[in-house]
Amino acid sequence: MSMQQPTGSVLTHLECSKTGETYDADSLQNLSRAGAPLLARYDLARLSLSPADVAAAGEPNLWRYRALLPVRDAAYIHCLGEGWTPLLPAERLRETLGMRHLYVKDESVNPTASFKARGMAVAVARADELGAREFAVGTAGNAGSALAAYTAAAGLVAHVAMPTDTPRAIIAECQALGADLALVEGLITDANAHVQKGVRESGWFDMATLREPYRIEGKKTMGYELFEQFDGALPDVIVYPTGGGTGLIGMWKAFDEMEQMGWIGSERPRMVSVQAAGCAPIVRAFENGETHAEPWQDAATMASGLRVPRAIGDFLILDALRASKGTAIAVTEEAMHAAWGEMASQTGLMVAPEGAATLAALHDLLSQGLVDRDDRVVLFNTGSGLKYLEAWFGAPGEGGPR
Repeated sequence: MSMQQPTGSVLTHLECSKTGETYDADSLQNLSRAGAPLLARYDLARLSLSPADVAAAGEPNLWRYRALLPVRDAAYIHCLGEGWTPLLPAERLRETLGMRHLYVKDESVNPTASFKARGMAVAVARADELGAREFAVGTAGNAGSALAAYTAAAGLVAHVAMPTDTPRAIIAECQALGADLALVEGLITDANAHVQKGVRESGWFDMATLREPYRIEGKKTMGYELFEQFDGALPDVIVYPTGGGTGLIGMWKAFDEMEQMGWIGSERPRMVSVQAAGCAPIVRAFENGETHAEPWQDAATMASGLRVPRAIGDFLILDALRASKGTAIAVTEEAMHAAWGEMASQTGLMVAPEGAATLAALHDLLSQGLVDRDDRVVLFNTGSGLKYLEAWFGAPGEGGPR
């Protein structure tokens, strides 16, 4: 490794999200002793960083926030252009829906064409810095190709397991990037079980959602970007497709950090978690007033990123929804497919089905009066629809475009 290149990170320690117990941030960590995700904490009082400072540095990727990220030595960063994605005014869609302020945050322009690049860019760099050499993830798809990309860039090893029915474009991507790829019958939970054997027996470092502390740090930069792109304000409503929920939890964490730094006050966007009707554990738990989500049986949806029967950060997602006075909503496959065509033809974006789910949810939110047509609303498109052609051509019934 070349001479140290300090990033200015003010990372201090890790904290158990359940008990508040603290952990060393400078050694490799997975879950806390309580079996809960660990959250990175920073000495924000010591950090003199204004939004103007960030803008002046002008770095057109998520490393513009490097002082608020965990990597201490920039020599470990292998940037492929992750982050600083466009916030697009969906003008024709606004007119169709009678809304004044509707935007799409388009994460499909990230490396590997999905928002998963944000988390893996930061988590791989930090784990590499702390000595990990072989990485493993069970995934519904895009996290696997993102891990493969960043380990390839750094000359490290990726072990990836995903369901056999993962979109073929993602399987091809993982293979091309050099990952050790296993296709597993079942769901992401089965893929996770497959990699645990290698974690236990071969010492692979587990990179599964929220099972290490730093993917959430990459994802939180979506919240910082919204603040910058809205000229120092936040939207009224964020509509977010939720599988493991790292992005939603990450943005909520970013807002807390911004308040500590004096960038914002106590105001928060209303967070809306969108799931598929065929796999909606968070929606069910939210509606039932529960603090944890029971695993969903027989999960099924064309949106592979939403086919997550159990989220280890379920309590953090539910906390953010309730604290923000937000909600959780499930959409049918038919509604999702119809919204897929609608969003593409009204915005010019061939979004992922998970992104389409946010528009399907917005229709319901408007009709139920949960979102006002004057609200400033952001829909998150988490990836490129070109990775999901099987889902596009496998339109369910009469609901899909013709």
